[in-house]
Amino acid sequence: MARTSPDNREPVFTPIAQNGSATVSSEYKDVTAQYNDSKDRRQSELDIQAINRRKEVQFKASHLLLIGFFLWILLLHAIGIYFFTKGFLLTRLVLDYKSECAAPPFDLGGQSPRTYTDGCWHPKTFDKAVIIIVDALRYDFTVPFSGEQHHFHNALTVLDETARQSPQNAFLLPFIADPPTSTLQRLKGLTTGTLPTFIDIGSNFAGTAIEEDNLIGQLRKAGKTLVHLGDDTWHSLFPGYFDANLTHAYDSFNVWDLFTVDNGVTEHLLPLLNSENTGQWDVIFGHYLGVDHAGHRYGPDHPATNSKLREMDDVLRKIIALMDDKTLLVVMGDHGMDVKGDHGGESDDEVEAALWMYSKKGIFGRGHNGKMEPPATAKERPVGQIDLVPTLSLLLGMPIPFNNLGAPIAEAFVGPGKPNWQELAYVNAQAGAQISRYQHEYSRSRGLAENAFSLPQGYWADGLQSWKEAVQHKGKGDFYSTAFERFSMYQQENLRICRRLWATFNIPNMLEGISILASAVAVVALFARSSGPSTADVVPVYLSHMTILGAIGGASVLLIAIVVPGVVAKDTSLLGLAAGAIGGFGWVFLELQNDFRHPFPQSLWGWLAVVFTLSQSIGFASNSYTIWEDEIMLCFLGTFAFVAFASSIRQEFFIERVLGMSQAAAFLVLSRLASLSRLCREEQMPYCRSTYYASTNSSTSAPWQLLIPLITAIVLPVIIKTYYQGTRSYQGPATLWVGFALRMGLLGSAIFWVLDAADDNNWLRISQSSLKMIKIVLARLLLGSAFAVGTTTFVYGNPCINVEVTPEASTDTSDGAVTKPKSVKVFGYANVHGTRYFLLVTNWLLAIFLLQKPMGGGAIGILTVQILALLEIVDTNDLSQSAIGPVVLGLLGSFHFFKTGHQATLSSIQWESAFVALRTVTYPWSPLLVVLNTFGAQVLTTVAVPLIALWKQPPKKPRLLSDVAKALATLLLYYAVINLATTMWAGWLRRHLMLYRIFSPRFMTAAAVLITVDLIGILVAIGSLRFNFASIAEVFGWS
Repeated sequence: MARTSPDNREPVFTPIAQNGSATVSSEYKDVTAQYNDSKDRRQSELDIQAINRRKEVQFKASHLLLIGFFLWILLLHAIGIYFFTKGFLLTRLVLDYKSECAAPPFDLGGQSPRTYTDGCWHPKTFDKAVIIIVDALRYDFTVPFSGEQHHFHNALTVLDETARQSPQNAFLLPFIADPPTSTLQRLKGLTTGTLPTFIDIGSNFAGTAIEEDNLIGQLRKAGKTLVHLGDDTWHSLFPGYFDANLTHAYDSFNVWDLFTVDNGVTEHLLPLLNSENTGQWDVIFGHYLGVDHAGHRYGPDHPATNSKLREMDDVLRKIIALMDDKTLLVVMGDHGMDVKGDHGGESDDEVEAALWMYSKKGIFGRGHNGKMEPPATAKERPVGQIDLVPTLSLLLGMPIPFNNLGAPIAEAFVGPGKPNWQELAYVNAQAGAQISRYQHEYSRSRGLAENAFSLPQGYWADGLQSWKEAVQHKGKGDFYSTAFERFSMYQQENLRICRRLWATFNIPNMLEGISILASAVAVVALFARSSGPSTADVVPVYLSHMTILGAIGGASVLLIAIVVPGVVAKDTSLLGLAAGAIGGFGWVFLELQNDFRHPFPQSLWGWLAVVFTLSQSIGFASNSYTIWEDEIMLCFLGTFAFVAFASSIRQEFFIERVLGMSQAAAFLVLSRLASLSRLCREEQMPYCRSTYYASTNSSTSAPWQLLIPLITAIVLPVIIKTYYQGTRSYQGPATLWVGFALRMGLLGSAIFWVLDAADDNNWLRISQSSLKMIKIVLARLLLGSAFAVGTTTFVYGNPCINVEVTPEASTDTSDGAVTKPKSVKVFGYANVHGTRYFLLVTNWLLAIFLLQKPMGGGAIGILTVQILALLEIVDTNDLSQSAIGPVVLGLLGSFHFFKTGHQATLSSIQWESAFVALRTVTYPWSPLLVVLNTFGAQVLTTVAVPLIALWKQPPKKPRLLSDVAKALATLLLYYAVINLATTMWAGWLRRHLMLYRIFSPRFMTAAAVLITVDLIGILVAIGSLRFNFASIAEVFGWS
């Protein structure tokens, strides 16, 4: 009899003494035979362990090499996007020249005082100024409205009231912003008088100091004491410009806070306006954020917006009462807001802000156009926001900043009563002469032809001639008014030319970017869809050649850049790096081409995947397709469900027929159900009705929508459990995580949004600060459960199986004793890989679910069930090797991007998601929360893509890692083709009227999605496989 020692695992034998030598000899032989058999078994176990260890090492090495390969794909995508963006998103040359007080660009008749005391280029009108920015003050918020009332109507009345009753003291005009309508870009335009470029918006939340000439810098240079109160964006742009003792800045990004900034501005502003304190300052900038934040949080048509507008009305009346006749009061909006309260784009509601100026001197007028009342709409008599810079500069006796392109606002200089055409002509001549000076230096720096600005010169010459004739005739006749018109036309024509010049794209950079992106598509396509050797076997060869040739290419071109003058080292080295890597891949593929087959589809399913991808890519050439992309995605998903249903009918076995048909039907029904969640973009009106929020003009959820997360929390875990039970896999960690942790987490998210609605609508008698703290604590607990606890469970958890061992047993029958052998049953064996990996999907589901609004949470729940239905369709129809699975996952990600309240527009970004678990902006967590909110659907489908290869596969299936790699590569191929298509169409349609409203935002969305999917695919989808395989290998061994 042998026993296994726990110490050395050697067999221990205990011979049993018997009578007689023959008996002893026989027993000895039996024991000897048992000992030899034990040695053979032990050797066999050692061999198995050695093989298992070798397979483990091979897997880990292949896994790391696979990560390295996909990192190269990410790098190629990033380099391609960088070069195209560099050539596509417009930039302008910033000149370092500064205007000087003693050097006016033009002096008509010696009227320029040339001193800061009296005025530089124009006699100073005011000694001091109070400049109030009411963020997102749309023009229709300020004028009376007699039709169907909304909450934003007739709440802020003081601006229109004073402009009507005292036109010599105040005027109100539409104030048109140049897109992009984000605060930082608007502040640049409002202080420099220049046009923003689209690429500037990338720095909206990380602004850098303005180096070019600007009004703030000129005031500081003149020795003025500047005070800033409110939005801290000003301090990013003008660090150290403001008086440290009187200035009070507040965090500007917390859109959930409607009161802190505004209360702080008012608290410090009003005392400074008292007569005993006016000697402490020269110019005050007060930036209120409450109206903007109310719009972001609730939408414009909400009582909170009405309350903030009434508050502004009250504050402005108090400020007016404290003004003296030496101080200019300016109130303006930096941009407007759309029907949901967002901004960033170029729709009318976003660009139509308001401008109001007030002075007790009574020097304003409107006689130049005969319109004495404020415009009824923003379409009448608008002025550009860049016009504020020359206006304030001349009124305060400052030189106009060197790069300014604006014109003085006529109402500020025409004077009361009879129009003062001489004054209007003079200030426009000064602004025009400065523009001419700027154009000369810009043309010289850019190497432009001398005739680039030849057309406006005729207007300038005509204006000068009219001025001379007016002087000769001593002001009689219409010569001054003619001069004013000609100088104004000169400025307008120059502005048009500058817009055209700054719309000059860098075609070589764009082509370089497109070439790299197209090459990356080819690399991923050949890797993903060319059948041949195991992917894991060829990855080391690909990776080594890409790395070596990429390094050689980058270093070689960098050396050339160092030697050859005028070549940008960074750009050329990146080109060399990309070219070398692509060449390395191509070299290996050509060397092994005999082992590969072409990547073209071999089945209907494969061609369907191609049709879905290419038809979508071609469609982006149409602005109407891009506008209605969300509806077209539904058509694609419906087509897939119909084909899957038809294919399932043909299955041989009844159970598979029923399963496939039911899952295809469920997939179609869920797609239609998800389509009920809709956020319309402006171009879809009036053929679209938004349902994502309480109303079209709201940014909050309706009370009934709060039931959606609750229903999802109750139903979704039950549905997931049903899919697990189909393979007897609701075992082990699944019972705890799906049955308890996930359900509790989803319920916690539902409670969070109920508390948020209670905060919005004042349902609870709890202070807002306490309620906010409760929400933050709850959100952090939920995110911690998802990422910390959930990840720990996934990394260290066991497979979702249960092993039942039935010992050997003897039973008596009529034929005698029958011995039933020992048996082992493994419940969950059929889907051991898939059910364990899906636990990781539920972790990300929990986090993304929390960050979505109630309707978005319902869409994410539907997406989860659709993923499970897709996996069953793939298994039933044996499609784990087909491209259709990953491509449909890509379609689901794109479709539910729209269903979670997003569009391919800047204004649809839900910035408030940055504060779900935070009080203030905290890097990098705030941006990461916004990314998970915006691209949550794409992130979830990317995390789920390994399931295409893992679902219902045996534990030791060969080449399973290679199958997962191909599935991920196919998903990346889908998004890479979409990105390439939007990139090419944006470049081709760069002169299209809708470029910056439709095509450019769609390109930027596709680029952001591609980089996000790349990162999630590498870090999560591929990165987590090691833990999944290791857990299963502990039970079944390495394959």
